[in-house]
Amino acid sequence: MRESRLLHVPFWATFVFLYAPIVVLVVYSFNAGDSPFSFEGFTFRWYGELAGNADIRTGLVNTLVVAAGSTVLSTVLGTLLAVGLARHTRSRLLDAVGLLPAVLPDLVLAIGLLVFYSAIKITLGLHSVLLAHTVFGMAFVAAVVRTRLAHADTSLEEASRDLGAGPLTTFARITLPQLAPGIAAGALLAFTLSVDEFVIAFFTAAPTEPTLPIVIYSMVRFGVTPEINALATLLLAVSFTVVIVAQRMTRLTESFS
Repeated sequence: MRESRLLHVPFWATFVFLYAPIVVLVVYSFNAGDSPFSFEGFTFRWYGELAGNADIRTGLVNTLVVAAGSTVLSTVLGTLLAVGLARHTRSRLLDAVGLLPAVLPDLVLAIGLLVFYSAIKITLGLHSVLLAHTVFGMAFVAAVVRTRLAHADTSLEEASRDLGAGPLTTFARITLPQLAPGIAAGALLAFTLSVDEFVIAFFTAAPTEPTLPIVIYSMVRFGVTPEINALATLLLAVSFTVVIVAQRMTRLTESFS
């Protein structure tokens, strides 16, 4: 019994190591003082100042526009890529190339995209960030959807074709509903990665249209303030809400499929 209790020590130690800094961040977002090292009272002051910060509002809008657009493109292209790799090719080389953006270092991908944009004379802006986020988001969606595709019942697709349905009809009525939980999970992953991504956005965004991570970076360079803690707390709350909603949607999709 004593040995079994000792096995829980690394488990809880890991949880404390991961989540204690987040708890401290949330607590200090309500700090009445300006110091990030001492708690001087409870206040909502920093959330009010956060709402009045024009740079943060602009960065948030830019980030949501990029994240929404890249999520839609990544989900559509990543799903088609997963189906194509799983059902229409047996080449390991194509498998590796299709999933390469997910394993490449962000710095390598960012520099490559910047050079590519310069070579084809594309001006930097939100559109360049959106396309860049689509490149690596598509690979993550493809990996998630392909995992779901490996557990799909192929006999239903064969029965659909035997009954006279065409490839598009079979895909829309048989394959797509089976892949819906994986597609939802991939879309959620692509959205969160786009919102959080800094390196690629830093290289491919225009100076006049920064995303929220770039705005946060410019603020953190002068020191961590309770205003930044408040912003991080709001992002944490939004991320937690999105995860809960996605889990509920996935369960509903699986119950109806």
